[in-house]
Amino acid sequence: MSRAISDPNAFIRAETRLRPVPLVPEVSLHMADEAVPIWHRTEEELGELGLPPPFWAFAWAGGQALARHVLDHPETVRGKRVLDFASGSGLVGIAAMKAGATSVTCADIDPFAVAAIALNGAANGVALAPTQDDLIGRDDGWDTVLAGDIAYERNLAEKVFAWLLALAGRGATVLIGDPGRTYLPKDRLTKLAEYSVPVTRELEDMEIKRTAVWRPA
Repeated sequence: MSRAISDPNAFIRAETRLRPVPLVPEVSLHMADEAVPIWHRTEEELGELGLPPPFWAFAWAGGQALARHVLDHPETVRGKRVLDFASGSGLVGIAAMKAGATSVTCADIDPFAVAAIALNGAANGVALAPTQDDLIGRDDGWDTVLAGDIAYERNLAEKVFAWLLALAGRGATVLIGDPGRTYLPKDRLTKLAEYSVPVTRELEDMEIKRTAVWRPA
């Protein structure tokens, strides 16, 4: 049984430091220096072992590429209602607001991520709408849906991509950032751009990941 988390904001501030994102220096995030120590401390804080990595504490390759693409192509979000799905740190949502989105909902089921999104939004001078709701299958009328690094687990990827393709089918702009994860359905997508993204070897198999931005075909 998890014990109550008294102050996620204090935990995030204590375990990370605010610094620019390598591929997106216009944005600064509360990021951890090393993966393993914060991973262990997150498990201790929650009273649970075997948790997934603290995705909110790092700028993952898919998110960096997607954020770069949004800032370089602001027409994808300008004046639009945007969903940043599986938001993690809020990086992509922050980029969308900086590029002129009317509003950005940042969705992540991790309570630490929801706290990190709010902190990172404030640090970058933008107002985000964090939510811990599981939005898969929902359609709240978003104009643009952004999703980074979502193809790493088979069952989840199948469920998420069926939903994203349905949103694209009714007219939403859907953009996906992915560094070559196993379960990306490339046969149903079109590549828009590719970036060389600096990442940590603790979390990836190399220091530079070739990462693409895709849209439904």
